Amino acid sequence: MAALGEQITVNPEQCGGRSCIQGMRIRVSGVLDLLANGLTRAQVLQAPPDLEPEGMIACLRLASRRLDYPIVAA
Repeated sequence: MAALGEQITVNPEQCGGRSCIQGMRIRVSGVLDLLANGLTRAQVLQAPPDLEPEGMIACLRLASRRLDYPIVAA
C-alpha cells in the first residue's frame, strides 16, 4: 500500500491548491462529498474517471488524520 504522501498531493498550480489524488485533478473533497451524499464505494469509483480504490482510501485516510487531534476543553 502506498504511503499517504504518495497518493495525495497539494500543488498551488492544480485545483486551486486543494488536496488532490496524485497525478489527477480529482480533489479529495470531491471524493468525500460523494461518499457523504450517500454514494457507495462502488458508485464513487465509477464517478470520476480513473479513480482507483487506493485513491479513494487515501482520501478517507487524509480526512481521518486531519480530524484526529486532541481538543482541550477549557
